[in-house]
Amino acid sequence: MSISLSSLIFLPIWISTAQIQQGGPDEKEKTTALKDLLSRINLDELMRKDEPPLDFPDTLEGFEYAFNEKGQLRHIKTGEPFVFNYREDLHRWNQKRYEALGEIITKYVYELLEKECHLQKVSIPVDATESEPKSFIFMSEDALTNPQKLMVLIHGSGVVRAGQWARRLIINEDLDSGTQIPFIKRAVDEGYGVIVLNPNENYIEVEKPKMRKQSSADGTDEPAEKRERKDRVSKETKKRRDFYEKYRNPQKEKEMMQLFIRENGSPEEHAVYVWDHFIAQSAAESVFFVAHSYGGLAFVELMIQREADVKSKVTAVALTDSVHNVWHQEAGKTIREWMRENCCNWVSSSEPLDTSVESMLPDCPRVSAVYNYIICTSKNKTTHLGLIPETSDGRAGTDRHELTSWKSFPSIFKFFAEASQAKSSSQKPTLTRRSHRIKHEEL
Repeated sequence: MSISLSSLIFLPIWISTAQIQQGGPDEKEKTTALKDLLSRINLDELMRKDEPPLDFPDTLEGFEYAFNEKGQLRHIKTGEPFVFNYREDLHRWNQKRYEALGEIITKYVYELLEKECHLQKVSIPVDATESEPKSFIFMSEDALTNPQKLMVLIHGSGVVRAGQWARRLIINEDLDSGTQIPFIKRAVDEGYGVIVLNPNENYIEVEKPKMRKQSSADGTDEPAEKRERKDRVSKETKKRRDFYEKYRNPQKEKEMMQLFIRENGSPEEHAVYVWDHFIAQSAAESVFFVAHSYGGLAFVELMIQREADVKSKVTAVALTDSVHNVWHQEAGKTIREWMRENCCNWVSSSEPLDTSVESMLPDCPRVSAVYNYIICTSKNKTTHLGLIPETSDGRAGTDRHELTSWKSFPSIFKFFAEASQAKSSSQKPTLTRRSHRIKHEEL
C-alpha cells in the first residue's frame, strides 16, 4: 500500500490532535489553540504590511483634482486622469479612497443640478417628521405645472445617486457621459418639465450601538478551580477575537446600521411613491420616461402596480440596457402589448446605431445604442476601421453597459418628438431612423 508524501507530513499532526482530543479539558483547549494557529497562518501573511489610515479629504481640492472645461476630472498639478492604484499592493485602501472620492462626486453633481440645471431639491416622504429618515428628488420649477410635457429620469442600481448614470464614467470619462445633466438641459430647452428620481437613496446609516456586556451569574458557589478555568478560557477567547478584529477591521471603522426610509426602501417602492405623490399629480398631458438598467425594472414594476394610470399619462418610454424581465416580473399581456407600442430599449451591441437587435422577450423593441461604421483618414492614408463605437453626431463611444444612455441621447429625443407628434395627430409613433428596420411582428 502506497502512502502519499502529504500524508506522511500531516500524519504526526493528525496523531497529536487525536491524542490531545482524548485528554481532558486542558488538552481540548490546546486543540482549539492549534486549530486557531493554523487558521491564522494566511492572515499573518496578509497582515505583514500595515494599512495606512483611512483618512481621506472631503473636497475635490483636498484630493488635488478638479473638472476642466471639458468636464473631465484631472489632477490639479499634473493634469493626469484619476489614478486608482495610488498605493501599490493596497487594494482595499485604494478602493476606500475611490469610494471617498465618489461621495464627493455625488455632492458635486447635486450642486450642478441646483446651480446649472436650476432644479429644486424636494424632500420625501412629503409628510416626514423631523426625526425620521428622509430622501429627496430633484424637480424643475414647472415639473408639476407644465401643461404639455414632463420628462422623468431613473438611473440604475449601485452607488449612483440622483443626476448620475455611472460614477465610473464621471471619474474616468467626463460629466456629459456619466451624468444626466445633458438630458436635463436639453429637456428644459425643448419645453419639458423634469423630475429626477433618486431610487438608490433607500436608507440612512447611523452608528450601531455597542452591545452591553451581560452581567455574569454569581459564581461564588463554583469551585475555585472551575472559576479559574473559565477566566482563562474567557481571556483566550477575547485574545482570539481581538486578533480577528484587528484583521477584519484594522482601522477600527465604526459599525453602522441602516434605517430605511418610509415607502422608499427600494428602487421599486421609490418609483411608485414618486408616481403617486408627484408624477400623477402633474398637469402634463404627456409624460416621458428615460430609465437605465435597473431603472427599467423599476418602471415595469410601476406599470404592474399602476397600469391604468401609466397608460393614460405616459406617452413614450426610452430604456437603456434595461434589466427588466416581463416573465420574472409577471407583467400581463396588456402591459406587454403597451410596451411594444410605446417603449424602446437601446442596448449595447456591435450593430450600427438604432439597428434592430433580436430579443427573446415579447415586450418592447431593442435597438443598438452605440456603434457605427466610420473611416479614418490620416497622413494621406485611408483606413477602414469597420464597426467602432460612434453615435449619430460623431462622438466616439463603446459598447459598455453604462454608456448606453449617453450614446443613445440624440435618438431618444427624436423618439420622444415623434411619439409626441404622433399622439397629437392620433397616430402610432414610429421609431426614429429605425422605421425601415424594425418590424414588431418579428419580435
